[in-house]
Amino acid sequence: MDLSGKKALIMGLANERSIAYGIAKAFKKAGANLGFSYIPAIEKRMRPLAEELGAEFILPCDVSSDDEIQELTKGVQEKWGNQLDILVHSLAYAEREDLDRGFTFTSRKGFQKALDISAYSLVAVTQAFLPMLEASKASILCMSYYGAEKVVTNYNVMGVAKAALEASVRYLAADCGPRSIRVNAISAGPIRTLAASGVKGFKSIL
Repeated sequence: MDLSGKKALIMGLANERSIAYGIAKAFKKAGANLGFSYIPAIEKRMRPLAEELGAEFILPCDVSSDDEIQELTKGVQEKWGNQLDILVHSLAYAEREDLDRGFTFTSRKGFQKALDISAYSLVAVTQAFLPMLEASKASILCMSYYGAEKVVTNYNVMGVAKAALEASVRYLAADCGPRSIRVNAISAGPIRTLAASGVKGFKSIL
């Protein structure tokens, strides 16, 4: 794989065990230029890793805020002009109590938040970066899991959110394909990541 000169934005780097870290490391080895976004809660943990990977910029972005997504877009444009070859969406969230109890008892607020951050945010960032993505004939990658297709014990509302994410990938691909933008989801097996640690009984799943 040769990504020399390609510019990749990584959204969702959390720690050295996150899937986003593995992707970013592979991209760096292939010669890509990397930029990262973060939420304030994890900045202290992710910034050293982003710097280790040679980040050209590290910018804040809470994807539940359209204003912050727009600010991220402006920041990336300032750094890279109109070039964005790869967008990695490695973001998901569910309230812990909605993962600890049965799916039947998912709260309305928790359901909305899980779908917003885990699924709608892919649509929102694609929309915001569309001119850059189209100019570069870019590739968009996001992270799913088998729990979107089958019931996985305690995955609960996150399984529903991942199902919405996968459907969003199909519709985005249909919209963006004619613009020469590829949209794909990677469905990894269970991996000991920070996100996975929030799933009750994850050790037995692993």
